[in-house]
Amino acid sequence: MKLKFIKAQEIDKNVKATIHSNGKLGFSSEAARKLSLIGDTKAVLIGLNEDEEDGNIYIKTLTEKSEDAFNIIKAGDYFYVNTKAFFDSYNIDYKNSRIIYDIVDFTYEGESLFKFIKREVKKKKKKIEEES
Repeated sequence: MKLKFIKAQEIDKNVKATIHSNGKLGFSSEAARKLSLIGDTKAVLIGLNEDEEDGNIYIKTLTEKSEDAFNIIKAGDYFYVNTKAFFDSYNIDYKNSRIIYDIVDFTYEGESLFKFIKREVKKKKKKIEEES
């Protein structure tokens, strides 16, 4: 037997993006590092799987802004992309569900991209109290 001990700092932890109730796609600090949002990345292209609806999105990072891409916006130490129109046009229900994407490396046609694997949790309905 040959044991290999795994170093905790070498494992991608909490590398995720979440759709906020306003339609913006926000990134965890670990995701910001993985996608180089802190450094070179200025915009992202968002792709969908045309062969089958898998609920995932595919991201290509760009070091230059492009009219075809979504610009990265920085607010303090936080990064997000204004994706409301995208999610609305593809009927992604971020208002009634909490949608989180786990981010993993992905290779497509020899190019390094990121696969955002969708997790969805239904939001609990808030009770509306009537005034008497």
